[in-house]
Parts: sequence; C-alpha cells; structure tokens
Amino acid sequence: MSRVGIVGIGHTAFGRRSDATVQELAFDAFAEALHDAGLERDAVDASVIAAVPEYHKQRSLAGVVQEYLGLCPKPTWLVEVACASGSAAIRTAWLAIRAGVHDVVAVIGCQKMTELETAEVLALMGRVGEVQWESCFGTTFPAYYAMFARRHMHEFGTRPEHLNGVAVKNHHYGALNPLAMFRKEITAEKAAASDPVASPFHVYDCCANADGAACVILASESRAREMSTRPVWLAGMGCGSDSMSVLRRPHLTGLPSAERAAAEAYAMAGVGPRDIKVADVHDCFTIAEIMAYEDLGFCAKGEGGRFIAERESYIGGRLPVNVDGGLKAKGHPIGATGVSMTYEIAKQLRGDAGERQVPGADVGLTHNVGGIGQYCFVQVLARD
Repeated sequence: MSRVGIVGIGHTAFGRRSDATVQELAFDAFAEALHDAGLERDAVDASVIAAVPEYHKQRSLAGVVQEYLGLCPKPTWLVEVACASGSAAIRTAWLAIRAGVHDVVAVIGCQKMTELETAEVLALMGRVGEVQWESCFGTTFPAYYAMFARRHMHEFGTRPEHLNGVAVKNHHYGALNPLAMFRKEITAEKAAASDPVASPFHVYDCCANADGAACVILASESRAREMSTRPVWLAGMGCGSDSMSVLRRPHLTGLPSAERAAAEAYAMAGVGPRDIKVADVHDCFTIAEIMAYEDLGFCAKGEGGRFIAERESYIGGRLPVNVDGGLKAKGHPIGATGVSMTYEIAKQLRGDAGERQVPGADVGLTHNVGGIGQYCFVQVLARD
C-alpha cells in the first residue's frame, strides 16, 4: 500500500499562554503548517483534532476549532485517549488516508491547562486510573509513577541520581528550544533539593501542565510527492493497550502497552531499535523516560539508569532522546503532546533542528503514553 507522508508542520510556544484562546493556539500552529507545506487552506480535505475536553468549558472542541480555522463544512472529529490523544489523532488521519477516504488531512493537537488550579488538574488526571478500585482512594499521576519508580529501584538498583540525570538532560535541551516552557538548565543538586512530591519524586521529576498547540499535515504518497521535495514518511505505526488498573498489570517496571506498540511499529517499518537515530518519548516523570529506554529496546531491561548515567541519550550518545526538552522541559499540554513529538522528529529528519540537530538522523521514533500506560502509540518516521 502507498505510504503516508508529513508535508507540513507547525508549533506554538508551550507555556502559560494567557495571551491566546485554545482556538487561537490551534490557528497559529495550523497556519504555520500550511505555510510550511506551501498549501492553501482549500487543499485540506479534513481535520482531526486532539484534545481532552474536561480541561475546557467548551464541549465538542473540534467544532469550534474547525470553525475558527475556516475549514467548515469539511469533515472534522475529535480524538481523545488522555495524554496520547495527539498520536491517536495522527493514527486516525493515517488510517483515513490509507483507506482512500481523504488525501490531505490536518492533525491539530491543542490544549489549555493552566486556567485550572493544580489540584483540579490532579483530580482530573487521577480519574484516568481505575475509578472504582483505585482513584477513589486518592491516587494521583505522581503517585502511580512513584510506584513504578520504587519498584524499578527495588528490582534493578535504579537510583535517585538516575532520575535526576533525566531532568538535567531534558532541561539542558529545553534551554536550546525556543518553543519550550522552561528554558533554563538545572543541576543534579538543584533537582535533588527541590520540594518532595511523591517519594521518590521531587518537583524536577515531574512535567508541568501547559498551554499550546501543534499541527502536522499528512498526505497520501502521490500527493506528498507533488507537494513536498522532502516529505517525512510514517513508516511504522504501532499501538497497544493495558488494563485500567495497575493491580492487573504483569509488572510495575515498564509498560506492556509500550512493548506491544514498539514491536508493531518496528515490524511495519522493517527496522529495529538499533536503526533509530533520534527519539521523543513520553517523560511525564523521570522514571517514565528510563522505562521507555527499556520498553523500546534502546537498552536491556533494568539498564535504563545506566543508559542515562553514561549519557547515551544525549546528542553524541548511542541514541539521543528528548532533545527538544521532552515533556519535562517543553511542557505537557496533553492534547498537543503527541503531535508536538511528531513535529520534533520530522524537524530532525529534515535537518532543521539547529543547535539540537542530531547528525545523520534519517530514522526517528515517537512514544506517546496515555493515562498510566492504558494506551501507547509508537511511530517510526523515516526520510528518503
């Protein structure tokens, strides 16, 4: 079957965006992607909007975004699978193009989270856990991932210094990313001394709620070659799921949904972990990046701590990871995150990442997790 290519990309700054509504953020990313692709708005057949509605007063957010973008009466729909909504929206558009229903589809991830108090956001996110038996007891996102961290430490000897290492790396690259929420480097000492959140986590182990939007325009292979001299191809698309309750998981040292999604993506693309030159993974907490190294096959199980300690995930290491700052420093507007990851890898494969450019990047990967691992989407991207 013909491939699906990325022909246009756009991205707003992430952060506390009191200067713009969610529709305006979506418009800015969409307009940039159109300009990048050299397209007029009429060339877009349909749009897929990624957002989590609970964070907005407006229900059915796709409708107001579609109207603001001037795309009515063309088809649009909303995709939501918690923090993996952006990658799920890209997969949905990819499926529509592969099915021959549409030729050119804009995927827009957009979210405003900072208008809610932190306690409200924590309560909303906590309900992504199993409501009947877990979140009713007060579980929160930090608490869930803290359990993963404690178990990883127990089984593999992972240390707080390894967690701090992830934060230091991602803030280092965030400082080089003009679109990142946090553009300051930190030291391991500062990370370790920050306020406690949920043992063993401190403030710098946790990503921040943010506002922002990102857009990628996808096209069928024939249209992509007409429109672009350097399309980036969605070479492998994998997804997996797991139980809502962590009590029913086979272990707490990784995400089985990520292992499945990665296996599917690698098989479709005809590559393996050693072929990946740059990756963007879901580092909602520092342990999440360490688990991703292992789930994706970048290193053996239990060696994620050593992978960061030996700087293998830095530019110049074995496999650079989150050189845009990741969720940790770039920010995490949950509907936009997966699209933002794809934007970054497309930029890397084009050779347009500036100071953060990974030399020789021709195959890249994104890893976008929803909830506490209930959903995971892995994409392998490649250029000709």
